[in-house]
Amino acid sequence: MLKIADKTFGSRLLLGTGKYPDFASQKKAVEVSEADILTFSVRKMDIFDKNQPNLLQELERSDYTLLPNTAGASTAEEAVQTARLAKASGLCDMVKVEIIGCSKTLLPDPVETLRACEMLLDEGFIVLPYTSDDVVLARRLEELGCHAIMPGASPIGSGQGIINPLNLQWIIEQSSVPVIVDAGIGSPSDAAYAMELGADGVLLNTAVSGAKDPVKMALAMKKAIEAGRLGFEAGRIAKKTYAIASSPEAGMIQS
Repeated sequence: MLKIADKTFGSRLLLGTGKYPDFASQKKAVEVSEADILTFSVRKMDIFDKNQPNLLQELERSDYTLLPNTAGASTAEEAVQTARLAKASGLCDMVKVEIIGCSKTLLPDPVETLRACEMLLDEGFIVLPYTSDDVVLARRLEELGCHAIMPGASPIGSGQGIINPLNLQWIIEQSSVPVIVDAGIGSPSDAAYAMELGADGVLLNTAVSGAKDPVKMALAMKKAIEAGRLGFEAGRIAKKTYAIASSPEAGMIQS
């Protein structure tokens, strides 16, 4: 079970709802993923227009927690304004803080992210900041009171997978709040690896929506995350320099 603040979820997969090739595959991918949390960009949809067809109108809302993000914000003030808009619409008091500091790399702005999180925490939001894999920044965000840390595996939408597993491992080891790997995941093996490192969850969007078959990929990611978590909990064997026989030699019949 994934626990964020006072909320508990059965799935450790958080699924984004953007950039699918068509509405049918978007809806089916969400269903087969069995994700409890769906993320969406407040700025990219008219959440007040009841006549605008969108995924949120087609799903059974009581089955999901909707996690609005502040994508498109470049300052703390813009992010806070977006979060307030989502909360005013009655969607959720939990928000993913995303403030991009570089238009080329789409890496988050650490200073504005800290500022926005402090402001939103003061207003009573459940705050989940998207960050780089900066170990010190992750610690500062937790000390500030953030309810989860969401470090990127690699740049948004790049599909490069986990390019710095050591930093992710350090973030996971030092954190007492959930660590959800967000951005850069490209394949089920990437997602499984994140969970094997000890992550509490994985947030995906492009890896599913951009796949040749988004529905099959959503199912693959679901299974990979489950397998990775089980592997982490089971505890893998230590790596050794030389081979070790899997069958004991004691008691063998001698020729």
